Amino acid sequence: MALDFTAIDFETANGFRGSPCSVGLSKVRGGVVVEEASWLMRPPENHDHFEFHNTRIHGIRAEDVAGRPRFGDLFPEIGAFIGNDVLAAHNAAFDLGVIRSGLEVSGLAGPAYEYVCTVMLSRRCYSLVSNSLPYAAEEAGVPLVNHHDAAEDARACAGILVDIARRNNANSIAELYLSLGLTLPRQPAFDPMHGLSKPTLAALAGAGSRGKKAGSLAEQTLEGALNGTGRPFSAWPEEGPNPLPNPTAEPGHPLFGQTVVFTGDLIMTRPEAKSRAAEMGARPESRVTARTTVLVVGDGFVAGDLRAGRLTGKAKRVLELHAKGQQIEVVSEGEFLQMVGGN
Repeated sequence: MALDFTAIDFETANGFRGSPCSVGLSKVRGGVVVEEASWLMRPPENHDHFEFHNTRIHGIRAEDVAGRPRFGDLFPEIGAFIGNDVLAAHNAAFDLGVIRSGLEVSGLAGPAYEYVCTVMLSRRCYSLVSNSLPYAAEEAGVPLVNHHDAAEDARACAGILVDIARRNNANSIAELYLSLGLTLPRQPAFDPMHGLSKPTLAALAGAGSRGKKAGSLAEQTLEGALNGTGRPFSAWPEEGPNPLPNPTAEPGHPLFGQTVVFTGDLIMTRPEAKSRAAEMGARPESRVTARTTVLVVGDGFVAGDLRAGRLTGKAKRVLELHAKGQQIEVVSEGEFLQMVGGN
């Protein structure tokens, strides 16, 4: 057996997973990248608006993809590149969700994929205060200069998985998962004629004027958090109840089995954030303790702020606990939203 797989990374035009505007792929054979591909694309029709926050992150604008094939038209080429490979992605719940929702709103069926999430593997095999792609890539010794360039992010993801396999003396994905006592997750084949995923249903429900108003408010809220302007926030967000974890959640999801605490101003209410986390199998709590494994930080926080010191009191507490050996990490609200499929 050989360490063979394809790493994938999508960038999206807006908060809906099914709005891909760019994809990067790295094909690995025997632990070495042997082929790469990347495309710009127009997102599916009616889901192709570009939001401020997304463009701010990846730099892609509507005019950059004008005249490009839409995702549904391009997917045969993407699928042919992947072939029968195991897919690897850093936060695979997001990238597999992009494929599913993007095909669903394009009216197309999709194939089944076995997949690997390098966020989850990073948590198991590294000891990082943040398992975001730049931190994990640095730990793996993989160059990552242009984060959010889809081709470079896919290449970094591939390098992380190769490094984790090497550290576990695994010569294949199957050996790696066996050594870690894990089962390789699988996204089943689907056909939109037989039902749609929850993120797609939510996006379709919000496509009217009411949804546009809500999206506009969320965008203004996030922009205000990033640049210090916008509507005022409550100084003390209402925590609300802590729902129990969903016992039927997917064990391969990066939030499954985690104890999650939220800090800072989010673009959703704290109770809604807790509910979404619990739906994925996480246990939400209201304060950082010895049980906490994930702290989600709002206020426009990004992983680089850990080094810059722009942290809430809860985040500083996490750094202290991590320094003492507790397996705990800091996650930005953007990363959390990718995990739970939220807009």
